[in-house]
Amino acid sequence: MPQLPDDLDAVAVRRWCSLALEALGRERAEIDAINVYPIADGDTGTNLYLTLESAAAAVEAVFAAHETGTTAPATADAVRAMAHGALIGARGNSGTILAQLLRGMAGVLADGGDAAHLRLALTSAADAARQAVAHPVEGTVLTVAAEAAQAARGEDPDLRTVVTAAYEGARAALARTPEQLAVLGRAGVVDAGGRGLVAVLGALVETVTGQAPARGPRTASGNAAKAPVTVDGGSVLGLPVGGTPVEGVTEGDLPVGAPGQGPLDCPEDGGAGQAFEVIYLLEARDEQVARLRTRLDALGDSLVVVGGDGLWHVHVHVDDAGAAVEAGVEAGRPYRIRITHFATESGHDVRVQAEPAQRAVVVVVPGDGLAGLCTEAGATTVIARPGEPPASGELVDAIRRAHAREVVLLPNDAALRHTAAAAAEQARTEGVRVALVPTRAAVQGIAALAVHEPDRGFDEDVVAMTAAAGATRYAELAVAERQSWTMAGICQAGDILGLIDGDVAVIGADVPGTARTVLDRMLAAGGELVTLVLGEDVPDSLAEALEEHVREGHLAVDTVVYRGGHQRAPLLIGVE
Repeated sequence: MPQLPDDLDAVAVRRWCSLALEALGRERAEIDAINVYPIADGDTGTNLYLTLESAAAAVEAVFAAHETGTTAPATADAVRAMAHGALIGARGNSGTILAQLLRGMAGVLADGGDAAHLRLALTSAADAARQAVAHPVEGTVLTVAAEAAQAARGEDPDLRTVVTAAYEGARAALARTPEQLAVLGRAGVVDAGGRGLVAVLGALVETVTGQAPARGPRTASGNAAKAPVTVDGGSVLGLPVGGTPVEGVTEGDLPVGAPGQGPLDCPEDGGAGQAFEVIYLLEARDEQVARLRTRLDALGDSLVVVGGDGLWHVHVHVDDAGAAVEAGVEAGRPYRIRITHFATESGHDVRVQAEPAQRAVVVVVPGDGLAGLCTEAGATTVIARPGEPPASGELVDAIRRAHAREVVLLPNDAALRHTAAAAAEQARTEGVRVALVPTRAAVQGIAALAVHEPDRGFDEDVVAMTAAAGATRYAELAVAERQSWTMAGICQAGDILGLIDGDVAVIGADVPGTARTVLDRMLAAGGELVTLVLGEDVPDSLAEALEEHVREGHLAVDTVVYRGGHQRAPLLIGVE
């Protein structure tokens, strides 16, 4: 059993994220099943899980980058990473609100993790989330967050008391949501987003006390809810009833409508309306975002805009998806744009698509330039921006977008191995045959894609792509951020590091000299083709100089050059 924390330090934040992810993983199907507001599309639990997965991955990255080995990272670094990870990975209306809740907490917890700071953090979170929603509605996760913060107020200096009070306040508020939002009452369920927040706060209780709390909502009186109830003789959300329990809702607590009186019959409660869900990340100034809110509010509903410090996550339901994206372009630079079409028939979310292709390739790339190159080659791309690795949910989305019976997945990063494996496993449960080629760098992915032939057998194609990737040695240049021990000696902040096959092999003073040394070392073992991928700010003259260097020193070796766009490394190198 881990040592119980006296305050929420970085280690506690890491454990909280891990436990919250486990809790949402256990409950995601149940939460999906009670999702009726604002759209009855049955994905709230999944969206919350994927948002938290991104937050937890960001915290893990902070710990992985912490090199001292004797002390944990600073609490501020951990909570800010949690908030940033949730922001860039937020999914759906519920995930976007969760991201803002975590951001609101992080702004306070960065200064301290004791009981007093946690009280302020809970209040800050509830206020921030409410302000992010264009038209707040009671009986939703916003109400649950506010009641949790209210229940935690007081002067008790014990962290465990504050956390437990917040959790119990959230449970009681969740049990009351059907009384506040008619669509929930008619469906006989509590709010799905609020149910997810209770799970996240329950994980915080377990982090601080070492004991998992009771699950589900409490009745308004504060007593534990009775046995769950099911509805016989009809259907709820298109699911066969008689076997779909609604946890925490008991006989006599809620009016449950007869079949045919579901939430989609009542537009005033949400659930009817817009044709598209539009989500994107946006780089923009605060004043531009204020105008964006006004414009998007006029276009649709379920508007949530969260973030700050130049990076925002935008979520809205609209009839004109193009206009929503254009509004983002006018405000700043939108990216990671996701548009989902809602075709509401009997409460179902229907996506109409053409017959699937036989085979497709999904590839993770580090910049816009390579994304364009891979798209031209017929691949479906996922961009991994600096500091923003994709979560498994994003890879699953890409596999779905590829719309093929067979998919070859190229993660192009050793750190994405487990994430890609999880995405592949999820896609397989949906009937897609997925082969994961464990590419460790973008240049290996380019080599694999170059030999891809969709007309040959699947296994044969995968073997050829794997062989091509395995025959490609890879390197990249990086700028040292601090003094550190490496395989090549001690580097200083600002030094140029040449990493070959993932290990620091060269420490140099400038990019051109380091690149030449790296090339010579790689070509000493032989090679026929050199691939250079230039970062956004690297001049073409560097590629020309390196091409000449290869021609002069290594006969019969060809060189190809690509523009990678905005990527982490100034230069990527591949040798085949």
